Amino acid sequence: MSNEIISYEPATGEELWRGKRGDVDDIVARARRAWPAWASQPLATRMELMRRFANEVRKENDKFAELIARETGKPMWEARTEVESVIGKVEISIRAYAERTSQRKLDNAMQGTMAVRHKPHGVMAVLGPFNFPAHLPNGHIIPALIAGNVVVFKPSEKTPAVGEFLLQCFHRAGISAAIVQLLVGGPEEGQALVAHDGVDGVLFTGSAHAGIAINRKLATRPDKILALEMGGNNPIVVWDTPKISDAAALVVQSAFASSGQRCSAARRMIVKASMYDAVVDEVKRLADRLIVGAPFDNPIPFMGPVIDNHAADGLTESFVYLLSNGGRVIKHMVRSDPALPFLSPAIIDTTAMADRPDVELFGPMLQVIKVDDFDEAIAEANNTRFGLSAALVGGNPQEYNRFWANIRAGVVNWNRPTTGASSAAPFGGIGLSGNHRAAAYYAADYCAYPVTSAEMEQPRANIGVGLRDG
Repeated sequence: MSNEIISYEPATGEELWRGKRGDVDDIVARARRAWPAWASQPLATRMELMRRFANEVRKENDKFAELIARETGKPMWEARTEVESVIGKVEISIRAYAERTSQRKLDNAMQGTMAVRHKPHGVMAVLGPFNFPAHLPNGHIIPALIAGNVVVFKPSEKTPAVGEFLLQCFHRAGISAAIVQLLVGGPEEGQALVAHDGVDGVLFTGSAHAGIAINRKLATRPDKILALEMGGNNPIVVWDTPKISDAAALVVQSAFASSGQRCSAARRMIVKASMYDAVVDEVKRLADRLIVGAPFDNPIPFMGPVIDNHAADGLTESFVYLLSNGGRVIKHMVRSDPALPFLSPAIIDTTAMADRPDVELFGPMLQVIKVDDFDEAIAEANNTRFGLSAALVGGNPQEYNRFWANIRAGVVNWNRPTTGASSAAPFGGIGLSGNHRAAAYYAADYCAYPVTSAEMEQPRANIGVGLRDG
């Protein structure tokens, strides 16, 4: 195993960054030493430092966005949106901490005061993904720091340069390098960090496969807080609507934004049989128009490459598998350059497949399933072990109420994409999509634990029964 981690630009194949693997023991030991002083800082001080961090990111907006675009391959317009999300997370997290972990007191003259306050856990490990390498880990880091934890952040081995840049902004804001540290490494370092006795919590965003492995690793460690934010085999159901072009736009946004590399992306379009031809034709027509290109191309691309050639190979193999097992091609997946991971958006009808694989195909591939009635649509939407995001396009209010009540997902939308959840709301799923610890606005819930205290300024007690005469 090499002692270095190397990052390559997906759009060019050129080396972007390299760095040495970190020493897990040394980094965690440093974090443990730094934690008491950070936790004892007034909450107002920690919040002010987060605001300084946001200002540092603002100063580096263009440079940061360019780095994200180069390391992930996403278009510059999308990279800029991610930087704005990093900045916006600060004020949202401050509001969320005040609301979700507010101090409360219940006074009783004879019984004193009953107080509820919150304490930080200690050293939190944050494991980040490659698809939103700044925004998603930042959604864990900011709430954790506000609550008084210190953080060891291991970015994806595919996007370490963005992780390093993110942490440099924290350090320039006056937050000690011991309070939020970077751990460069691959799966081995991630496994060591998760299992380390000096780590009090693990905040993970990534695949269900990796999340399940972490859950198993910590099965005998209930003392460690664990928040899993994993993927989805998300359905978008298209029902009665006269607005076919709008419906198609919502489907394309859901399936192909970020080259399909979003945990909330639509993987399955479930469509009413009577609308099938009109909807599928329009979705294909719009998908045919999407520009696939490098981050800085002109005209501006809608989507870039997937993260690397390994991912592209897996997606093309999956497309062939579906095709060989009963799938019918609506739009072929095309790889324009075998040396680079650019893929065209693909659409395949899997209605006739006897056993559709319940996996997250993390890329620009949409399966289409034809159904006859609304109950069948709901049953098909729920035909998955995942439960992150789902959307109904069309239908009436009564049908949406049925959809909302019966769909197994943490995000349920109507006439909106499956993607693009607001940071001002909770974000999480059930089944293989998470462990019931919603992120985004609810991240404060897993970054501090409640402490209940019965308090009086002077001791006051007596024993009224069961005593011999004195």
